[in-house]
Amino acid sequence: MKKALSALPEGYREIFRLNLQKDKKTALLVNGLALLIMAAMLVPVLFLVPAAPLLDLSDPLLYFLRWGTLLAGAIAYIILHEWTHGFVMSRCGAGRVKYGFTGLYAYAGSTDYFPKRAYITVALAPLVLWGILLLIVLLLVPEDWFWVAYGLQIANIGGAAGDIYVVWRFRKLPGDILVQDDGVSMTVFAKEAGIPE
Repeated sequence: MKKALSALPEGYREIFRLNLQKDKKTALLVNGLALLIMAAMLVPVLFLVPAAPLLDLSDPLLYFLRWGTLLAGAIAYIILHEWTHGFVMSRCGAGRVKYGFTGLYAYAGSTDYFPKRAYITVALAPLVLWGILLLIVLLLVPEDWFWVAYGLQIANIGGAAGDIYVVWRFRKLPGDILVQDDGVSMTVFAKEAGIPE
């Protein structure tokens, strides 16, 4: 796989920019996709696995332990999701990765330019890695802890809606595009000769 570049090569120009803080229409689309994914994962499973243990107040200590674990796991997941993006950016040749929080979302970013395949790997890495690990946890936890682990899996897959959207946007773009993702906005560059009409 080709590595990230520290400078934009000659003959490339910007073909689009994505900034979910400024582009409200796309932000609504991505958030709608996240809610749709979460609902699709939640509703059918409610009929298969009872959620009663998560809501059972007969043992207050266990009740707060489950909800505390779910909350702590969700916070840890946000950090680990962004760390995974950053780790893969580094493995793909990024010179420096920065992490932050905009008030709306956490991010990992770099000023380097990633080839298409490398950036798709960066985008999907948390979804795949944590999806597999959380599936293993789901298979190992007792049924009364199922909804804690499954809640984190829902957050993993629904929280990757932006990453899924970006990969979907890339599907028809040339293989030699370069992507710069500083964490707040993403800019895609293409060779002038190969830009689709």
